Amino acid sequence: MSNAVKEKISMVSLGCPKNLVDAEVMLGCLANNSYEITTDEREADIIIVNTCSFIKEAKQESIDTILDLADRKHDAKCKLLIVTGCLPQRYQEELATELPEVDIFVGTGDYPRIAEIIAEKRGREEQIRYVGDPNFIYDESLPRLKSSPSYTAYLKIAEGCSNCCSYCVIPSLRGAFRSRQLEELLREARELAAGGVKELNLIAQDITAYGRDLPGRPTLETLIEGLAAIDGVRWIRLLYAYPDGITNSLIETIKNEPKVCKYLDLPIQHISDPVLKRMNRRSGEAEIRALVAKLKEEIPDIALRTSLIVGFPGETDEDFRTLVHFVEEAQFDRLGVFCYSREEGTPAAEMADQVSERVKRERHKKLMRTQARLSFKRNRRLIDTVEEVVVEGYSEETELLLKGRSSRQAPDIDGQVYITAGTANVGDIVRLRITDSSDYDLIGEIVS
Repeated sequence: MSNAVKEKISMVSLGCPKNLVDAEVMLGCLANNSYEITTDEREADIIIVNTCSFIKEAKQESIDTILDLADRKHDAKCKLLIVTGCLPQRYQEELATELPEVDIFVGTGDYPRIAEIIAEKRGREEQIRYVGDPNFIYDESLPRLKSSPSYTAYLKIAEGCSNCCSYCVIPSLRGAFRSRQLEELLREARELAAGGVKELNLIAQDITAYGRDLPGRPTLETLIEGLAAIDGVRWIRLLYAYPDGITNSLIETIKNEPKVCKYLDLPIQHISDPVLKRMNRRSGEAEIRALVAKLKEEIPDIALRTSLIVGFPGETDEDFRTLVHFVEEAQFDRLGVFCYSREEGTPAAEMADQVSERVKRERHKKLMRTQARLSFKRNRRLIDTVEEVVVEGYSEETELLLKGRSSRQAPDIDGQVYITAGTANVGDIVRLRITDSSDYDLIGEIVS
């Protein structure tokens, strides 16, 4: 490429934080190859859409975004439209036919070669595809251009999944579970901390499986201890923790390590044993109930997040009532509810007794109403308590209010805190007295 004028590349990343890390690695590789990164697609010579195809809604969002950005190719500015990630990994043949506007498709195992792939496209008119086996896992030797705010980062500790839930396509898109080396993760974390990161959010398809496939079998607890020893790191947050991987040792680490947020993302998906069995989940109702009770007993101030699926094949009215009653009893602080998505290639897609879309929507609505009521009550209990809060900037509603997140709120998926008194800079972690609340958000004043 000529050094005279740098081509501009714009990236749109869809889906989960794990996908975002892939996008950041791509951006780092491109920046190291003399491309200029821009956030304005109108100025881009090359546009990349990093896609998700986990469920129906994610696929539709990816397709809509691709078609919207394909219009840029009608302008003189955009020369190449590239689609990366899970969607081409899963549907490369169909996409090649249905989206002739796309110049390059890149799967989940080839994204670190993005600069090389773009170079190979030069002078070739035909659409090209690089979709191989999804067995790649990045390490800290690859550059990463972080796109999240300076004070927070996701640390992807593993890739792929070996749990094989009957509704899930992740193993076919990302391969079997494979952990990153412990020392490599600690080096990356040190670099992030040196760059101003105070909050590390640990992510993988199942963080509790970390290390089982590595020599010496290091554990998640060992990793947490190493991360906690890094100067500058203030918060360590655990996301995507498979229930049967929560050991007594991990509970003790969460309880006793001050830098670990008293927060745990524990996706249980359901509580009814017949549904859990059809989902091919390893934990049953008794184990899940015992785990939730133990977490709350050992760490009384812990904030628990979970995700649930309604309308799974064969889910009866009684199964759903059992689920609603459990949500009322368990009193989760955060709750995500998804309507079951029938994904081709999964065992669940072939099951009998598929639930109608109408029933799925009704159950989703009822469960979310239940959670809104419970969340409001739990937030009211925080009034007059003091929370650690990271300041994130001004509120979208008014620049008279700062906003932030408490250590009990994960980025992007949980509520916010609105700060009505006191001053601080973006990225500061302050002590905030909670003065009011809504269903999902908190209101408070900075205290000395």
